[in-house]
Amino acid sequence: MIVKAFLYLFSKRDWRGHAHLPRTGGVIIAANHLSWSDPLLLAHFTYDNGRWPVYLAKAGLFDIPVIGWIIRKCRQIPVFRGSTDAARSLKFAEDALRDGSCVIFYPEGTISRDPDLWPMAGKTGVARLALATGVPVIPVAHWGAQELLPYGRKTPRLLPRKTFHAVAGPPVDLSKYEGLPLRGKVLKEATADIMAAITAQLAELRGEKAPDTPFEPEGRAG
Repeated sequence: MIVKAFLYLFSKRDWRGHAHLPRTGGVIIAANHLSWSDPLLLAHFTYDNGRWPVYLAKAGLFDIPVIGWIIRKCRQIPVFRGSTDAARSLKFAEDALRDGSCVIFYPEGTISRDPDLWPMAGKTGVARLALATGVPVIPVAHWGAQELLPYGRKTPRLLPRKTFHAVAGPPVDLSKYEGLPLRGKVLKEATADIMAAITAQLAELRGEKAPDTPFEPEGRAG
């Protein structure tokens, strides 16, 4: 109630593709990442279209008084980074998907560093989960969150109100990978298909042509 009231006050909405979001069953929403504000804006889009948004949050947040309690009550998933427990995060996400949750992922793994804010090359975790569970992957492209809170800025630009544009597309067709080993070339190609669907929708939102090759930050692991 608090978050929605804040978002209604300081943002406008241009939402499309609602029919592509299944109302029941496990589903992955794969989205581009532009700002630290877009998790709230994207959660609003998801919630108002009939699904409870589940994110992967840093495990350390669960230990913070009050914040940790809220995150647990909101049924978010802990991410164990840089430890031998890192694989537990994907297992928790897989269990949530099998239990019928709507889990939101940023396949890029971080806010886009592309100079023109196009989606970067993705990491393979989302493709691995989709192929392991068989749940649909709904690509969601959005634009406008970077105007509310540009990357590197600590305080939002609340006025004038910014418009959050979001469009959900049809499920990404990953049928050609069914039954294949979940490693190497299979995961990379499935990831590329997911990122291509997000990028195509963003190009439509922006009315611009996307780059032929996605940006790949130097030295980033796949």
